[in-house]
Amino acid sequence: MEFCSIASGSSGNCTYAGTDRSAVLVDVGLSGKRIREGLQDADRKPEDIDAILITHEHADHIKGLGVMARKYRIPIYATKGTLAYITGCAQLGNIDPGLLHVIRADEPFSIGDLSVEAFSIWHDAAEPVGYRLSSGGKSIAVATDMGCYDDYIVEHLQGLDSILLEANHDINMLQVGPYPWPLKQRILGKKGHLSNDSAGSLLCDILHDNMSHILLGHLSQENNYAALAYATVRNVIDMDERPYRADDFNIEVAKRDCAMAMMQV
Repeated sequence: MEFCSIASGSSGNCTYAGTDRSAVLVDVGLSGKRIREGLQDADRKPEDIDAILITHEHADHIKGLGVMARKYRIPIYATKGTLAYITGCAQLGNIDPGLLHVIRADEPFSIGDLSVEAFSIWHDAAEPVGYRLSSGGKSIAVATDMGCYDDYIVEHLQGLDSILLEANHDINMLQVGPYPWPLKQRILGKKGHLSNDSAGSLLCDILHDNMSHILLGHLSQENNYAALAYATVRNVIDMDERPYRADDFNIEVAKRDCAMAMMQV
């Protein structure tokens, strides 16, 4: 399998995952032009994409959906609640209903030789999910926009070879920053976003000997920065009572506005 962040942050998210035979995008929260450029940077093209998997309906995850669906006729997979919003969203324009496919959490489906399983997440959206994708004995996951995590989510993230995990904000930066108090409460709440510290704690629950890549993503532009997210997560891992240390793993921070190098899983 191969895995690449096209862009990740509070301003837009798009992730590529695939094999020699099949390829998907998880979210398309960028303009069609930026998605095409990101794929080109990764030596891929829109015509290679077999499906678009949508985690939830917020603009930073679906902005380019209408353009990509109309121009390239790519099938779209999302939960019933998410699709209900998409079909009623005037900003996306008309999308052929024949391209829309309803999926359910914990009911695996296939895209070519990719096995896909959605899992429910805590976020203030209609019916949000994360995704786990597997092929040839390898597994990756995209797990962002989670206000919190529980045993159910930890279970769905066990045994991964690679993960794109949210490290949205530094709690102190958010608390003293310019956001109005209701927005701060939303971000810090159960259906908001994972902090750097929470991302590190979740990682401690899923680390294992064969995890090859950890990509920290969905960083807030106002309440975080890459070096801080990286250092905080590493510190949480190093301080944990379990035997792993941050140096045991390849940890990177996904870029906000450009594609990362393709990772072979």
